[in-house]
Amino acid sequence: MLSPRLVRALAAGAAAVALAALPTAAAGPATAAPASTQAAARFPLLPPIGAEVPSSMLAINSLFEYRGTAYTVDFRGGIKQRVDVNPDDPINSVRLRTVGFRVSAEIPGGGSITLEQNDVDVDPKSILRITSHFPPKFDEHDVIPVSATVELPGKDPVVLNGIEPLRLSATGLSQYPARGDRYLLDRVLDFATLDRPGTPVARLVTFDSKRGGL
Repeated sequence: MLSPRLVRALAAGAAAVALAALPTAAAGPATAAPASTQAAARFPLLPPIGAEVPSSMLAINSLFEYRGTAYTVDFRGGIKQRVDVNPDDPINSVRLRTVGFRVSAEIPGGGSITLEQNDVDVDPKSILRITSHFPPKFDEHDVIPVSATVELPGKDPVVLNGIEPLRLSATGLSQYPARGDRYLLDRVLDFATLDRPGTPVARLVTFDSKRGGL
């Protein structure tokens, strides 16, 4: 005759075998993360595609020359950029389509100078590029087609077109949009009248601007 202790041990073993023999539910197929989540994981530092980003601008002591006279003025205004895919380097950069740009300055003694976007940015050349992941660093190069409107006391306003686009650059940005960072003029920008587009009558010599955080 089996002892009570042995009976209990045999019963426990049989129960364990029965449980092990039970079928288990098949694991379902792995669910892929949404495309937006994948993109965020791959490009966490870049702004989202399609975002429109406004920023204020302030350029103190800018030098603008018009028909032999130099004007030192303070430009105030802003820019708005739409984030687009950069097919040339989609992992480390985005294109920035300018959808609004306007700054204006009062001339000491009367009058004003206004710079503003003068054409649709169909093929954006402005680029925001990651230069470091840890810590995050960016370079931004803006290319903006602009016109200048010069208003002087007692004279009709004169509209001038930039012979080339306005080019501004900032390096070592810690974030985008910028917060008080400096954007420098890449090169002097010449302006011409509408009827003589190849003959400069004005130029923007310096435009050391702060963007955002103002």
